[in-house]
Amino acid sequence: MQELNKLELDGLKRMGAVRTQVKLTNAVDDELVRGGMLAPRLLRECEIEGLVDTGAVNLVIPSEIVQQLGLRILSQQLVKYTDGRQEAVGVTGPLIVECEGRKTIEDALVTGDEVLIGQVVLEKLDFLVDCKNQRLIPNPANPEYPVTYIK
Repeated sequence: MQELNKLELDGLKRMGAVRTQVKLTNAVDDELVRGGMLAPRLLRECEIEGLVDTGAVNLVIPSEIVQQLGLRILSQQLVKYTDGRQEAVGVTGPLIVECEGRKTIEDALVTGDEVLIGQVVLEKLDFLVDCKNQRLIPNPANPEYPVTYIK
C-alpha cells in the first residue's frame, strides 16, 4: 500500500502546473512602430512566465503588467472565481501574445498577481497541454503553424 501511495505521489508531481514563457506587447504601440509613428525603442513589451490555466477562458494579467505595457482599460466584465466570489474587473485594449514562437492578438482581464493563459489563447495558438511533461505542444495535426477551425 505504501508503494502505491509513493507511485501516486510521483505521478501527481509529474502532473503539476504547466508554466511557459510568454511575451506580451502593447498592440497599439506595435502598430505605431510599424507605421513609423513611434520609435522602436518606445515599444512597450514584457516577457514573463505564465501559468497555463485550462480552467480559465480568457487571458488574465495583473494590474502591474497593464501599467508596464501602458494598456487602456476599455470595459468591465463580471468574473466568477473558483471560490464562488464574483466581481467586475477591467478588460484591456489589444495586446500581442507570443508563446512558443506563435502569436495572436487578444484582450485581457485584469485581476490577480500572475499571468494566466486561458483556453482562448490556447485555441488561437493551436496548442495542446501536455500535463505529464508540463509543457505546451503544437497540435500534432498542425505542427508548423496554428490553424483555426471554422464550422
